Amino acid sequence: MTDKHTGTCFCGAVALEVTGAPEAMGYCHCSSCRSWSAGPVNAFTLWKPENVKVTRGAQFLGRFKKTAMSDRQFCTKCGGHLMTDHPTLGLTDVYAATIPSIKFTPGVHVNYAETVLRMKDGLPKLKDFPAELGGSGVALPE
Repeated sequence: MTDKHTGTCFCGAVALEVTGAPEAMGYCHCSSCRSWSAGPVNAFTLWKPENVKVTRGAQFLGRFKKTAMSDRQFCTKCGGHLMTDHPTLGLTDVYAATIPSIKFTPGVHVNYAETVLRMKDGLPKLKDFPAELGGSGVALPE
């Protein structure tokens, strides 16, 4: 049986579904994610793009592409943030808060060199990204 989780934007006009298991979960501390999420850290769940589907309200899906690495998607009715495609990584980040039924089990902090909120949780703190995703893979102290 395949796991399925659903979520919506803030007003409910856009709905999405994720299937299977995420490739990874964690926290991003980069300035772009902090600014976009309006918070000191962004909780992410990463999925293969084929496991993410907009099931309602595709006509209300807006996009903002600041860089080639991040195609951010939001609801044009309420402004609610939903997900970010990362085409260079072959992954889609569905924000953890967008899919409330999933058990969020973070495994890593990325871009910790940019943090404004130190978190002592025993998880690896990477300077940027894991080496397998094109980063340095360098771990920083907690």
